[in-house]
Amino acid sequence: MYYNLRKKADVTPINFHSIRHTHASLMLKQGVHPKVVSERLGHSNISITLDTYSHVIPGLQQAAIDHFDDVLFGSQTVDKKAMVEE
Repeated sequence: MYYNLRKKADVTPINFHSIRHTHASLMLKQGVHPKVVSERLGHSNISITLDTYSHVIPGLQQAAIDHFDDVLFGSQTVDKKAMVEE
């Protein structure tokens, strides 16, 4: 069905696997929890998803630190480098 629709729409040929990979990559980049992405892809466990797509979310550690910082300090500006040096 996909291939017939693609041909009818005169869309550049892209295989279904590439569309699946793009879908997963975009969800992870948008901050969708990896467990949700894993379930959508039908992976048997989250480690498959994380092993396959970890390159997509290199800022995951920084995002976690920033989120934790927001929880601790709210929206106030904090000089994180000065805190480390103290």
